[in-house]
Amino acid sequence: MSERAFVVGYDIANPRRLQRVHREMCKHATPLEYSVFLLVGDRRAKDLCLARMAGRIKNNEDDVRCYPLPVRGFQGRIGRASLPLGIQWTGLPADIA
Repeated sequence: MSERAFVVGYDIANPRRLQRVHREMCKHATPLEYSVFLLVGDRRAKDLCLARMAGRIKNNEDDVRCYPLPVRGFQGRIGRASLPLGIQWTGLPADIA
């Protein structure tokens, strides 16, 4: 299976559950914002991550969403840089970096 990139975001109603979900997401993906993550992996990695989230949320109160990013889609950034000038993040696979 080939690696893909996914954006995973969530809205968790309970603060304690929110912390648990955040800690679990950090095991699977890179945080972009507090509740928005970049997950790089194959379909099994994505399915495992979402299954772990399903076990930690309440379906009638919380919301978890996962969106695939295009393999060769446009990547741009606006706003303040997330890293200091001169520092580059090379943790992404070459085919999506």
